[in-house]
Amino acid sequence: MVTKIKNLYHKVNSPLSFVIVILRFLYYRLYGKSIFVNNSKIYGIKNIETNGVLQIGLFKNGLVDSSDKTLLRIEGKLICSGDVQIASGCRILVGKNAVVTIGNSYLNIFTQVAIFHGLDIGDHCAISWNVEFLDEDFHKINYKDKRAKKNRILIGDHVWIGAGVKILKGSVIPNGCVVASNSVVCSTFLEENTLIAGNPAKVIKSNIHWEK
Repeated sequence: MVTKIKNLYHKVNSPLSFVIVILRFLYYRLYGKSIFVNNSKIYGIKNIETNGVLQIGLFKNGLVDSSDKTLLRIEGKLICSGDVQIASGCRILVGKNAVVTIGNSYLNIFTQVAIFHGLDIGDHCAISWNVEFLDEDFHKINYKDKRAKKNRILIGDHVWIGAGVKILKGSVIPNGCVVASNSVVCSTFLEENTLIAGNPAKVIKSNIHWEK
């Protein structure tokens, strides 16, 4: 924990911001939560469970401006089962009856999460910038022989999701997969360690391995 706190100093804009981050961390610790927050707004803090350390608005790169705040609106449940980083400019909405679980993973800048049923993200996942997760259609399209589809989105361990990817309801991405930039995922994939790409996305390469 001491090392994590030292590293935080290089992620904030000023010594004053660092002090505010630490004070807020101590406040959240009174409620049994380990959360470092900078330049962010959180609604529903009581609905967040941390089994590791959650960092919000601290992970930045050259595309981020100081005005790019992170917003979390947690009406259901957000469970961080490991150390989780949610970068600057992200927008996360967890609906009233929904549960989102994230392992030791990070969400890069400007990622948008709108979950009204459920989302599971495994360990060691890299979610690039401008990725969208959405598990609800909001409107229905009826046609002959339409098959029912589950809403919950499942992301395995060690998955890399490229910039601009959209992941829609019922999607399943197994362990070790890579989703190419700007793909639209709307189906269940079963094979691990594959390269997935396109709109709609499909497997274009098997038996791949990627490194951070």
